[in-house]
Amino acid sequence: MITLYGIKNCNTVRKARRWLDDHCVKYRFHDLRTDGLSPDLIEHWMQSLEWEQLVNRRGTTWRKLPEKQRTNLDAVTAREIMLANPAIVKRPVVDTGSGHHVGFSDDQYTRLFSDRRP
Repeated sequence: MITLYGIKNCNTVRKARRWLDDHCVKYRFHDLRTDGLSPDLIEHWMQSLEWEQLVNRRGTTWRKLPEKQRTNLDAVTAREIMLANPAIVKRPVVDTGSGHHVGFSDDQYTRLFSDRRP
């Protein structure tokens, strides 16, 4: 089963969900704010993604972090920051069962899910 991780009011997540719905791709939605984010889930993501791909450096959550945290970021501190601030995770993260992917574009999803559409 495909799992889409994100925040329900994020515009990019909305686009990804709409694309999946429009193309009849079955998935489960995991809201990072309401369903949470565990250390095990982050570890699972970091087995196939670099931590730099997971941290959204453009959002307000990033800008609200103290300068010291933003300049001394490494895998350990990124994990801690993501656990404390799930909204800092770049969205959406999609688990296809065979890998993890970050972000959304029509072309990306067409490639990822071409074999899963009716």
